[in-house]
Amino acid sequence: MRFAEVCDAVAGTTRKIEKVSLVSEYLRSLPVDDAARAALFLTARAFPRSEEKVLAVGGSIVWRALSRLVNVEGGELEATYRKHGDLGDMTQEVLSAAGHLSPAAGLTLEEVEAAFKQLAGRRGSAQKQALLEELIRRARPREAKYLVKVLTGELRIGLKESLVEEAIALAFNQPLGDVQRANMFTGNIPATVRLAATGTLARASLHLFHPVSFMLASPADTSEEMADSFPQGALVEDKFDGIRAQVHKSGDRVRLFSRTLDEIVEFSELAAPLKVPPGEFILDGEIVGWRNGGPLPFTQLQQRLGRKRPELFLPLEIPVSFTAFDLLYQDRQVLLDSPLTERRRRLEALLANAPAPAMQLSRPVMCASAGELQRAFDAALERGNEGIMAKAPESAYTPGRRGRSWLKLKRPMATLDVVVTAVEYGHGKRHGLLSDYTFAVRAGERLLNIGKAYSGLTDTEIVQFTEYFKQHTLEDQGFRRTVEPAVVLEVAFNNIQRSARHESGYALRFPRIVRLRPDKSVTEIDALERVKELYERQRVKQ
Repeated sequence: MRFAEVCDAVAGTTRKIEKVSLVSEYLRSLPVDDAARAALFLTARAFPRSEEKVLAVGGSIVWRALSRLVNVEGGELEATYRKHGDLGDMTQEVLSAAGHLSPAAGLTLEEVEAAFKQLAGRRGSAQKQALLEELIRRARPREAKYLVKVLTGELRIGLKESLVEEAIALAFNQPLGDVQRANMFTGNIPATVRLAATGTLARASLHLFHPVSFMLASPADTSEEMADSFPQGALVEDKFDGIRAQVHKSGDRVRLFSRTLDEIVEFSELAAPLKVPPGEFILDGEIVGWRNGGPLPFTQLQQRLGRKRPELFLPLEIPVSFTAFDLLYQDRQVLLDSPLTERRRRLEALLANAPAPAMQLSRPVMCASAGELQRAFDAALERGNEGIMAKAPESAYTPGRRGRSWLKLKRPMATLDVVVTAVEYGHGKRHGLLSDYTFAVRAGERLLNIGKAYSGLTDTEIVQFTEYFKQHTLEDQGFRRTVEPAVVLEVAFNNIQRSARHESGYALRFPRIVRLRPDKSVTEIDALERVKELYERQRVKQ
């Protein structure tokens, strides 16, 4: 209950300093083990990033569990959900309205942790639903609200993981940089809390097969803007249109991880070539479809995604190459703080005898002017890539950060990364298929709809997503379903116009789906600020 009360208090203020203060005071008041559990749940996770556990409990299971517990009609649940737009808030209201009774003691953080582990171990929605019903039955309405918010990964109290890190530093009087680094290395907020509480954050170190967040690049609109950011020149390489991947290798063991820090299992043929370079290492690079000495369009590579047991012919029809461009760790030495030039020197030596084309090395060139950058950009497009990356030669590798040390210049096509929030049945040959997708951008903790797309996916993908969305429906309105916001798309459009139809206040004209982005999480979609920026830019051009 104290956890729920703190969450309510955090949600009740917009001041960052006050949010951090509330959380730090709460963590300081708890025994260390409970502080570790609370910090984890405050990041809207049931398990640390480093643990390969998932609850696999979606909105539909929560919906069915509540229906059984309080015996309400589906229409009543739908009305309450529409009122709040949040499963946790809906849970609290329907339980309170039904006079839900629970033991006076309520739940402890330890009991919640144990229940989450049980949920992760259950197979099938029926087993998970039964356990969830028992857990909610034991909870008070306000506790149940935050149980649901955490298990669906949608806390929505304006608390990012970076603020939890600040609260840990404040609670245990530790340097924020040390807390951030420990959390980055361990991928484990509870472990970070325990290290902070004992003043041993320096013990945290990067470990093989525990992925760290990727360093991110900021967008540049022109070669002139890019040149202004690097007055001393930049190392420039092609920006590949593939799947960002982090390779961990030791002995005969190789694993690849995505931008979302999930394991990539669709490209098993890369394991053998990645074992060839000696020693142990962590590489940053891109998986690219590759044939006849050049890259394949991402739409072809995309056909291999999501296939846990791919057909034998796919690696032959759509061969891939791993192109490395950075070295984060080698033979027990962490290289994150080394300058890019040093990391590149070591990377080139490591991959001197790598088996091409399955394993390749990016080839940066030094560019010192806008003209040189523009020529590099044009050449990259000519080679079939999507643009260039420009990097400061002395830059460190800063995981999870999007600064100005790395800039990207992409082909001139306006696109946005969005998340699907609702789906509708199509017409004609798509009758009976959920083929019309409403999508949203971020606005702080909220998702605001900005358009609807009908085209861009194959018939096979639409059939597959119809079944997926049926299983991840929050509200069935007959012809239309609101769905869990999890499927990220990249959409192109002709222009942006002001619109009262969408809560965002904007609408995309002639939007179409460019590609699916399974490598991106909902937290990485574009924000409303980006939409406003594009809108103002097009007005200037007009």
